[in-house]
Amino acid sequence: MADFGISAGQFVAVVWDKSSPMEALKDLVDKLRALTGDEGRVSVENINQLLQSAHKESSFDIILSGIIPGSTTLHSAEILAEMARILRPSGCLFLKEPVETAVVNNSKVKTASKLCSALTLSGLVEVKELQRKFLSPEEIQSVREHLGYHSDSLLSVQITGKKPDFEVGSSSQLKLSTTKKSSGKPAVDPAAAKLWTLSANDMEDESVDLIDSDELLDPEDTKKPDPASLRAASCGEGKKRKACKNCTCGLAEELEREKSRDQISSQPKSACGNCYLGDAFRCASCPYLGMPAFRPGEKVLLSDSNLNDA
Repeated sequence: MADFGISAGQFVAVVWDKSSPMEALKDLVDKLRALTGDEGRVSVENINQLLQSAHKESSFDIILSGIIPGSTTLHSAEILAEMARILRPSGCLFLKEPVETAVVNNSKVKTASKLCSALTLSGLVEVKELQRKFLSPEEIQSVREHLGYHSDSLLSVQITGKKPDFEVGSSSQLKLSTTKKSSGKPAVDPAAAKLWTLSANDMEDESVDLIDSDELLDPEDTKKPDPASLRAASCGEGKKRKACKNCTCGLAEELEREKSRDQISSQPKSACGNCYLGDAFRCASCPYLGMPAFRPGEKVLLSDSNLNDA
């Protein structure tokens, strides 16, 4: 009993099932009542009736389940959640349960690690294993009779968990300091703040002098810059003028215009000046005979046969 930390005035719940020997249960309850005294209380609950017992939240300081010698109690997730609900904040749960030492698929008996995880998921903290031992022959027989489970790799573990020192769903107001701390910066003079305030009424006042933005410019600011000064230093350098990639200084456009003029000047000269109008205006020896009309200056390609015939 010293392991459970039970003292006078505490409320204790003892959970049993059909595998619990009645004599051992009665002996345990008598010892607990002697420890809790007249100011305390010991409640005895069957595990199958615990969900229907309608205990209020935070009813017990300590819950003992499966602790009765000879018991082979299994705890479902619903039972563990109900135990966590009826525990008082900072209350403790002590339980004993047979566990598997190996992972068995679809087994009703959990491993020790899964049992600890189930207690944690129920809302308990500081979950830890207190004791582990082999099942006695009587307990092995109880597992077969009451659980219908046959295995040679079972152990009995005793685990404890503690409820947090607050109730689930509880809330607390945060204590925030409302004292204003000095920032070390000088306070703004109200007169100075008012001096820099401009309202809509001030805009309607004819006495307000607004500065013309053009007066802020110097004569040098209004002069158009020389295009040559905007050109990059490396743009157009060398014997062959060539614009750099992504040219923005205008050299690329200038070279394109020069190329167009060179193409126009390289075209054959018309003696009559009417070649572009079509065959009706062309002379008998015109190399453009048979070709459609074109715009003046447009480049027209002549085949070798046309030039030889001319």
